[in-house]
Amino acid sequence: MDHIQKAFTQRLHEKGIEISASQLDQFETYFKELVLWNEKMNLTGITDREQVYTKHFFDSITLAFYVDIKNMKTMADIGSGAGFPGIPLKICFPHLQLTIIDSLNKRINFLKHIVQETGLEHVELLHGRAEDWAQKPGHRDSYDLVTARAVAKLAVLNEFCLPYVKVGGVFAAMKGSNPDVEVKEASHSLKELKGKLHRVENFVLPVEESERHIIIIDKTGPTPRKYPRKAGTALKTPL
Repeated sequence: MDHIQKAFTQRLHEKGIEISASQLDQFETYFKELVLWNEKMNLTGITDREQVYTKHFFDSITLAFYVDIKNMKTMADIGSGAGFPGIPLKICFPHLQLTIIDSLNKRINFLKHIVQETGLEHVELLHGRAEDWAQKPGHRDSYDLVTARAVAKLAVLNEFCLPYVKVGGVFAAMKGSNPDVEVKEASHSLKELKGKLHRVENFVLPVEESERHIIIIDKTGPTPRKYPRKAGTALKTPL
């Protein structure tokens, strides 16, 4: 274990998350494959090893500091890109049944490779639009936890993500800068989609000390059938 891995495991330990040597190996495999594939396709602008461990891996896992993932069984990561936050959370919490949905097939192919190389089980990788998959049985109103990291404004994210959350489940939107304005703008969409703002957590990432926020929303009832609207509508005309 080198100094980067030591700092990573120590920060997780301080938050009550312990990872084994084999889990640490999974993170290292993930890092190496991310950098390798990034030479062929645009997955991330961050390739420095220490920064990947902080800005991608640790940042993804921060969700577990504010949501009780140990008691969650199913999780959907919408618009996951290179697998954040879904894959780091799955590595830390192997019991999770993880579904990742992304609109770009080459990113899904990368994630299939990561799942194979790391030996992760119970990971479902789906290519397509979030609006389309949300209408399908087995996905709609089905997940304990749904998350999205830096995908779109909250009013849009609500329509992408809340249809997947089961009644009594949680949607957590992971954001960088202060989301107060977004939260106010999203009040109508929350009402329409049967979500209720629970709280907004804010913290600072270690080392670089950049601001992070997690918006935690409770699902209060089944999402009305008319939502999500057809692909592209939410972005053009948010609720």
